[in-house]
Amino acid sequence: MPTDISEIDTITHDVIVLGAGGAGLRAAIECSRQGLDCGVVCKSLLGKAHTVMAEGGAAAALGNADKRDNWKFHFRDTMRGAKFLNQWRMAELHAKEAPDRIRELEAWGAVFDRTKEGLINQRNFGGHRYPRLAHVGDRTGLELIRTLQDKGVHSGLSVHMECTALGLLTDGGRVSGLVCYWRETGRFVIFRAKAIIFATGGFGKAWRITSNSWEYTGDGQRMAYDVGAELMDMEFTQFHPTGMVWPPSVAGILVTEGVRGEGGVLRNSEGKRFMFEYIPERFAPETADSEEEAQRWLDGDDSSRRPPELLTRDVVARAIYNEVKEGRGSKHGGAYLNISHRGEAYIKKKLPSMYHQFKELAEVDITKEPMEVGPTFHYAMGGIRVDHDSQMTNVPGLFACGECAAGLHGANRLGGNSLSDLLVFGRRAGLGAKEFIDANPDLPALDEAQANKILDWAKAPLMRESGENPYVLHDELRDAMTAHVGIWRDEEGLAAGIEVIEQMRARVANVKAHGSSQYNPSWSEALDLDSLLLCAEAVARGAKMRQESRGAHSRVDFQGEREEWGKYNIVIKKGDDGQMSIERVDRGEDPPHLAKIARATLEQLEAGDV
Repeated sequence: MPTDISEIDTITHDVIVLGAGGAGLRAAIECSRQGLDCGVVCKSLLGKAHTVMAEGGAAAALGNADKRDNWKFHFRDTMRGAKFLNQWRMAELHAKEAPDRIRELEAWGAVFDRTKEGLINQRNFGGHRYPRLAHVGDRTGLELIRTLQDKGVHSGLSVHMECTALGLLTDGGRVSGLVCYWRETGRFVIFRAKAIIFATGGFGKAWRITSNSWEYTGDGQRMAYDVGAELMDMEFTQFHPTGMVWPPSVAGILVTEGVRGEGGVLRNSEGKRFMFEYIPERFAPETADSEEEAQRWLDGDDSSRRPPELLTRDVVARAIYNEVKEGRGSKHGGAYLNISHRGEAYIKKKLPSMYHQFKELAEVDITKEPMEVGPTFHYAMGGIRVDHDSQMTNVPGLFACGECAAGLHGANRLGGNSLSDLLVFGRRAGLGAKEFIDANPDLPALDEAQANKILDWAKAPLMRESGENPYVLHDELRDAMTAHVGIWRDEEGLAAGIEVIEQMRARVANVKAHGSSQYNPSWSEALDLDSLLLCAEAVARGAKMRQESRGAHSRVDFQGEREEWGKYNIVIKKGDDGQMSIERVDRGEDPPHLAKIARATLEQLEAGDV
C-alpha cells in the first residue's frame, strides 16, 4: 500500500548539498555567498568527514618553499601523475585556482604552519616537482574542516545531520529532491530543491583493507546512476601505499604520506631500502648529470629529485606488495617505515597525529622504532562524470564535486591534490548551481509515485520475515573485491569477481534487517549493499575492459601502458533495459596549448620557454 506522502516531513531549500566533507562545505558556502538558501545533509555528524584523513597537506603552487613553482609545474605534475587520462580543463582549472583557494582558507582563519618569513609553509610529496603541500603538521584535513565548518555556520547554512539519502527524485528529467531517513528515529523525510550537489565521497567499504570508514559506500554514485547520470574512470582505484597493518583491529588506517615527505624511509625485512629497485626508468639516478648529483639524490639531498619513497602512490604500493609477496615483508605482512632518525622533537612537531596514532593503537613509539605499513584502499579516482567548468552532470540540476566526481585525477591521484580539488571544484559546483537556478527558478514538482518506489525499496528489509544477513553479504563482497579486484588484476580474476557480484544481486534483493527502524545499524547495512554492489560491478567491469596497466590500474596479463588506451575513458551508465552499459569514449584531440605545457621538459618550464 502506497505511503501517504503528505504524512512525511518535507523540507525545502534552493539547493541541497549531500555530504559535509570539504567539497560539500565549500560548495554550500559558495551557494550561500551567491544568495541561495542552502541545506547540507550529512550521513554522519558534522565534522565526521573523510577530509580529515587528508593529513599531509593541500597541493597548491604558492611558491613559498621554492619560488620556481607555479601553476604550470603543478599542472604538468598532475597530468603526468594521472598518466594523461585526466580531463585537461579540470587539471588546468585546479592548478590555476588552487593558490587562491588556499589563501582564501587562510583569510577565513585556517592556521597553517609557517616559514621563517611568515608565509604558509609547504612540504614535499610524491609526484610533485617542488615542495607544494600547504600543511598544518599532519592534521591538515582536520584544520580545513574546522575552518570550513566555522565559515559555513556563519554563512547561514542549515545542517541536517545523521540523515541518509535513499534516492533522487526527478521532474521531467530534472532533479527535484531527495528521499532520506533520519538514522536515529528511522523516520523518512523528503527534501525538495531546485538543484542538488553531491559531495558523497567514495566507495572503499567494498574492500577488506581500507582507510575508509563506514560512510563510504558509494551512495552518490548509485543514486546518480539510477536517474541516468554517467560514471567514468571507475577502474582506477587508489591503494595508498602506507596503511597500518598491525594490530588487525586497525588494519588499513592511514599513515600519512607526510611521514615520507618529512624524510621517512621504507625498508624490507632484510633492512634494505628497497624502493631504489622500483624506480621507473625515466627517474633512474643514472640520468643524473654527474656522480655527485646522483649521490645527492640517493641521499635525499637533491631538491630537484625526490627520494624514491616519494614516487607516485601506485609505484610505491606495488613495490611494497611485491616485497611482501616475495617473502621480504615485515613481521605482520607489510614494510617498515622509519622516521626515527629525524629526532623526537622534530617528529612530535611535524607529525603529532602519527605519533599519537601509533602510540595509542599499536603501542609503537615512532620516535624510536619503525612503523609497519602496507597498501590500503584509499581513494576512488573515478566517479560521476561532470562538466569541467560547472560540475553539472548530464542530469539537469544535479552536480557533483570532490571524490564522488570524476575527471581531475585520471589514472592516479597525486597526494595533496584531493584537498585542493575539493576547494576548487566545491566552489565551482556552488557557482554552477547558482547559474542553473537563475535559468530555472521554479521549484520542480514532487512525483509521489517516484517517492513511494524509493520508500518501498527502503522498507522491504524490515518487512520480510526472513532473508539474508546484510553483514555476511558485505563480508563476502569485501573478500571477493580484495581477491579479484585488488592491486594486481587479470582477466580470470576479474571475471570471477563479476560472477560473484552477479550472484549476490538476488541475495541482496532478499536481505533481512532485524529489529525496528529506530537507529538500526542492520537496516543501514542492508540499504548500503545496493550502492556497494553497483560500485563494485562498475570497477570490475571497467577494469576488465581496460586491457593495459596505467596508473593505479594494474593488469598482470596486460602490463605496461598501451598507446591506444590512452585515447579513451571508460563511461558507464544505466541502459534502457536496466542493465549496466559500458563503453569506451574517445577523449578527442589534446588541447595544443595545454599539451605543450604537460609535455615540456623541466628545463623549458624553468626557463619560461613554455
